[in-house]
Amino acid sequence: MTALTVQGLTKSYGAVPVLAGIDLHVPARTFTALLGPSGCGKSTLLRLIAGFADPDTGTIKLGEQTAFADGRSVPPQRRRIGYVPQEGALFPHRTVAANITFGLPRRHRRSGHRLDELLDLVGLDQAIARRFPHELSGGQQQRVALARALAPEPELVLLDEPFSALDTGLREDTRRAVASALRATDATAILVTHDQAEALSLADQVGIMRDGRLAQLDPPATIYRQPHDAHIARFLGDAVLLPAEVTDGAATCALGTLSVRTSNLAGPAEVLIRPEQLLLHRTGSGPTATVQEISYYGHDAAVRLCVQPEGIGVTARLSGIELPEPGSTVRVSVTGDVLAFPRDRA
Repeated sequence: MTALTVQGLTKSYGAVPVLAGIDLHVPARTFTALLGPSGCGKSTLLRLIAGFADPDTGTIKLGEQTAFADGRSVPPQRRRIGYVPQEGALFPHRTVAANITFGLPRRHRRSGHRLDELLDLVGLDQAIARRFPHELSGGQQQRVALARALAPEPELVLLDEPFSALDTGLREDTRRAVASALRATDATAILVTHDQAEALSLADQVGIMRDGRLAQLDPPATIYRQPHDAHIARFLGDAVLLPAEVTDGAATCALGTLSVRTSNLAGPAEVLIRPEQLLLHRTGSGPTATVQEISYYGHDAAVRLCVQPEGIGVTARLSGIELPEPGSTVRVSVTGDVLAFPRDRA
């Protein structure tokens, strides 16, 4: 497998800019997830990498091969890229076996060895090879689509929201199987998704796209704990953002005086607190809050609070084992340090 390097990539459709200068590096044998709101250019970027359309400017390199530069483009079939679209796009009139082996040389299709290997790789029983796509579940269809993409041993695999049409339980099982198959083949892969949990749990690095640009690219833990700005903090996971005043590495806000990771910031700011950092106590010191509402999810719960005396609303995420009663009064504390952003960047 090989690395991908994209530099200065732009794309417009008529007078509408879609990509405004994308720089992206995906190391060989790694999994990158791209997150962003609808219309930010995620799928367009994947199509340009695959060669289905050409950028206006910029370069695309697959290892040492230049796939696009100076208006010259290597055709898709010569880029050795596997592509898995949202709906799988299997041939309805072909069996699973014929779908998977479609892009293989005839001698490999006849032997059946590669077919058996790929079915095993994506966690499907050999008997499924004789079925047609309409006889499969959505999760099985996506695994077949991945097996087809992996069959010619591509240099890079692109996945364009392949799990979005699946229900919750099936989506979890399918994405685990897909991630396992990609890692087993040492594939270099890029996943476009709207699912934040999916991106954080599967990827080696996560890219946040906004307004046709890559706003941040970092490992999952870094991008969650240290977003570059308040917009990313709000977009990636639940975020409590409170107005604060920062002095000497400490932020004073409605939840008290908190230790700040950004030591070079001073003055008006917004502090980022993740809901799991909020702890509730029946007694003791700390700001007082009224429990307004509880959303129970089984394994955990979102507890919405009104902090007194300011009346600021915040949400804490707690274990679902022992929860306060709606209407009760609790004390609130914050565990760990927080991140602060200049208030005019929010």
